[in-house]
Amino acid sequence: MNSARQILVTSALPYANGELHLGHILEVIQADIWVRHMKQQGHQVHYVCGEDAHGASVMIRAEQEQLSPQALAKQMQQKHADIIARFDVQQDFFHTTDSQENQELAESIFKHLEAAGAIITKTKHQLFDPEKQLFLADRFVKGTCPKCKATDQYGDNCEVCGATYEPRELIEPRSVFTGATPELKAVEQLYFDLPQYQEFLSQWLDSGSLQASVANKLREWVDQGLQPWDISRESPYFGFEIPGNPGKYFYVWLDAPIGYMASFKAFCKSPAGQDLDFNAYWQANSQTELYHFIGKDIVNFHGLFWPAMLHTAKLRLPTQIFVHGFVMINGEKMSKSRGTFIQAQTYLEHFEADALRYYYAAKLTSKVDDIDLNLKDFAQKVNTDLVGKVVNIASRCAKFIATQFNSTLSTELTSEHQSTYDQAVEQMSNIAQAFEARETAQAVQLILKIADETNRLIDEAKPWVTAKDPAQQTQTHQTASFGVNMFRLIMTCLAPVVPQLAHKAQAYLQLDQLDWQAAQSILSHHQVAQFKPMAQRLDAQAVEQLLGQNKPPKTSQPKKPSSTTKDTPMTEQVATTAQAQTNDSEAKSTSKPEITIDDFMKLDLRLVEIETAEPVEKSDKLLRLVVKIGNNETRQIFAGMKEAYTNPADLVGKKVVALVNLKPRKMRFGVSEGMILGAGPGGSDVFMLTAHEGAATGMNIS
Repeated sequence: MNSARQILVTSALPYANGELHLGHILEVIQADIWVRHMKQQGHQVHYVCGEDAHGASVMIRAEQEQLSPQALAKQMQQKHADIIARFDVQQDFFHTTDSQENQELAESIFKHLEAAGAIITKTKHQLFDPEKQLFLADRFVKGTCPKCKATDQYGDNCEVCGATYEPRELIEPRSVFTGATPELKAVEQLYFDLPQYQEFLSQWLDSGSLQASVANKLREWVDQGLQPWDISRESPYFGFEIPGNPGKYFYVWLDAPIGYMASFKAFCKSPAGQDLDFNAYWQANSQTELYHFIGKDIVNFHGLFWPAMLHTAKLRLPTQIFVHGFVMINGEKMSKSRGTFIQAQTYLEHFEADALRYYYAAKLTSKVDDIDLNLKDFAQKVNTDLVGKVVNIASRCAKFIATQFNSTLSTELTSEHQSTYDQAVEQMSNIAQAFEARETAQAVQLILKIADETNRLIDEAKPWVTAKDPAQQTQTHQTASFGVNMFRLIMTCLAPVVPQLAHKAQAYLQLDQLDWQAAQSILSHHQVAQFKPMAQRLDAQAVEQLLGQNKPPKTSQPKKPSSTTKDTPMTEQVATTAQAQTNDSEAKSTSKPEITIDDFMKLDLRLVEIETAEPVEKSDKLLRLVVKIGNNETRQIFAGMKEAYTNPADLVGKKVVALVNLKPRKMRFGVSEGMILGAGPGGSDVFMLTAHEGAATGMNIS
């Protein structure tokens, strides 16, 4: 392990005028995974963020909600901090730009800029509301986009085509306050003289502190000739008044990045950060490291203005700025009008944070590519990878450890299993390198390869078979112990990605932490706790319904109430569908509504292999089956066939037909995750559907 590094991490400050959506959450999850991994490697890492509180948009929303801008900003700060924390993002401090720390730092940096001759004044023609008698900031003007002609657009950019422009370029502009047509009036404004930093910024862009594609894009701005940057706004404006310039306020984008410094300064004053030296992290010759995680839409501010301001104020520059792309929903840009928009709060009302964290991690790279949150793929990937591969390792081995070996792991593994474990340990260095390089998807792929190999070896060893033979108890013990140890290693690597699942794994393993170094040696003669379910499969239909609130309502016929009772197992419903409330031994024809081929294609019917089969105690009808459905994935299914198959052990190894995309159902015996198909009137006359010789486990039925 490398010597400990002192690292400060920030992510873009969410704006106080709106709710967080899943695009915002991508950034904080990416940053948090990186921070957690670096801490796991022994480095001292602090992650701060805060609310971007100032600006015209906040004033507009505050007026709509009949609040003061300060009250709205405080309300949104608390709400955003809570949502971010519920995605298990561990930020050391979540501050606000509307703070004493930020005002002091903004004024100090402005005075440095002024003393260096970097502040100039220019006369600007700005729109003026003749009825309210005030100059209108960008967001106080609406009109028709001069590029695409979309109506009702703000004065700085078009939300339809993405174009940026000056407010005076709007077609038929109007004041958002009075609806009056603004007049164009001259006003003196303050500018940051960016052109004098041409040479400095050219060198900065060559420093390697930005991804190559981002640096190349910013070079286009530099090569075309930089323009002075307007940094002042006229009263009324929610922000800090500029020293020596009554009635003028800092433009929100001047004090927003300074908010990173303000948040860290406030953290240094808090009990948790009181041992930290603020200046040691921000002075020009600092030996610490500074990393910003941001979206590609704000690279000009972070990649040009921010480093120029820091340089002039004799403060340190970022070690690196990590830029990510946007989040698409089902291949489309997020849009409320198109119904492709999901708020973070909406997601949290239905699903656990780990699922989204894992899906994002499985797609994140160091590039600036957009990420497509395909909802069908999201459900399938989480179910297949996390539940079907990773958690499956522990669940299939835990029973043997608990019932036959007093919940205690073996003192040693077989030579083959030990070799596999050692190879996985060797891969941990590659996984660590991928995480640090923000090649998170690559790290996840390497971890899954270890999980696949582990499941393959457990399949070969067949502990569910050897457990029945007293002469093979040592082999069973070693196989199950191998599985639990591999689960621990895998979860140690995955811990930064899925912290809640890691916490459950840690509790089962009875460990104080999932330590990176400790995981490189097996747990020998170690006692584990009783295994409890760690992850639930996502319901694909429920995932798709995340978009429901943003889609226009559809006209449909009300569903008929189900003829089955609440207590009837889903597997029993299908296994005895031919029963049709008759005691006849012959199947009777039933009349059911016609379906289309599209209806049939929604069914995921597969040939599955029964791995274990046992009667359910205190149930007259149910068998508990664990079946292999392909790709090293298993499912637990409760089937109402106890009377027909009085010796369930005879079913082990048989290939039968199952519906595997049925919504899981929680029963008092456990969760049923599918449906075994059968024919017959019921009772002792139920017959599972089998396949001809040659058909393989996992084959789809169509």
